[in-house]
Amino acid sequence: SIIEKIDIGGISLIRAAAKNYNDVVVVASKQQYEPLFDMLTEHGASSSLEERRWMAKEAFAVSSHYDTAIFNYFDADDYSAFRHSANNQKTLRYGENPHQKGYFYGDLNAMFDQIHGKEISYNNLLDINAAVDLIDEFDDITFAVLKHNNACGLASRPSVIEAWKDALAGDPVSAFGGILITNEVIDKQVAEEINKLFFEVIVAPDYDVDALEILTQKKNRIILVRKKMLLPRKQFRSLLNGVLMQDRDINIETIADLKVATNRIPTPEEMEDLLFANKIVKNSKSNAIVLAKGKQLLASGIGQTSRVDALKQAIEKAKSFGFDLYGAVMASDAFFPFPDCVEIVDKEGITAVIQPGGSIKDQQVFNYCNEHNVAMVTTGIRHFKH
Repeated sequence: SIIEKIDIGGISLIRAAAKNYNDVVVVASKQQYEPLFDMLTEHGASSSLEERRWMAKEAFAVSSHYDTAIFNYFDADDYSAFRHSANNQKTLRYGENPHQKGYFYGDLNAMFDQIHGKEISYNNLLDINAAVDLIDEFDDITFAVLKHNNACGLASRPSVIEAWKDALAGDPVSAFGGILITNEVIDKQVAEEINKLFFEVIVAPDYDVDALEILTQKKNRIILVRKKMLLPRKQFRSLLNGVLMQDRDINIETIADLKVATNRIPTPEEMEDLLFANKIVKNSKSNAIVLAKGKQLLASGIGQTSRVDALKQAIEKAKSFGFDLYGAVMASDAFFPFPDCVEIVDKEGITAVIQPGGSIKDQQVFNYCNEHNVAMVTTGIRHFKH
């Protein structure tokens, strides 16, 4: 039945008319009615070559988008060629830096309602994307603060106000100018608290009237209501002279996926924290280490070339904000090639570790944990993020 829906005549007429733009004005969509009317009115029922060329370009955009959709239907999961077409181009203020041009192709309105604030920037979009990926890992009421695509604060709590306070406590310094996201409605009490902080963007399922009255006091603050929408299954990244494509990392490990690698089994509280920390480390730049306790992010070490350095960074940051690491857990986005990290963990009083496993020296790591009563579980799933 889908074959019968493939148009032949209409698309052929559009292409033929566009090809002959020298003598023909082609109107390929109803969105062009108004510019066509303005054009004919301005020129006394005539058009210029430049205007006809623009209309032809828009017509070929329609036909190529249509053909791409058909090709991708037939190509399905073969991916024999890279064909991707996105309409709704949005010119951004600039790219990653002011000297770079920036554009977004896609329909942001399908994902968000922007109810206040300045135009969303290139960097805002990168952070919002990271924030959405992160918050979707959690079913409990959760609040997260992100900076440069990484969580600097996150907590899951019985109420959104508690989640906010403990998320902010994770790193109140880095939270300045960050991106806030929660999976719960923002009420007046929460708005009063978060309004004390300077932040660029907030994303939530909704806001009550009193909360909006408070949050909209800052004219440039971007306030987004997130809509329910499934994210694409594939991710693209342009590099060198081509494009990388991969499946989105949607794997969320549960307790059933974990393998206890040590003599001591994690306590129920430790197990809960291990799964919590694993969700955060999955969404952190590699090499990444996350320290957590009581469903609160204590600190993370991110983007380090050495896993040991990532751990040391996390420990130093946690201590700088007064956190007691005794009884905390650690998550690593990849295996430990040596026992050095667990040696440090033991000295700091961290009692349980979650990691993918798979190193040729896994047993050395497990043996050290057994000798020092540190519980360790493996997931079998690596979560590198570059």
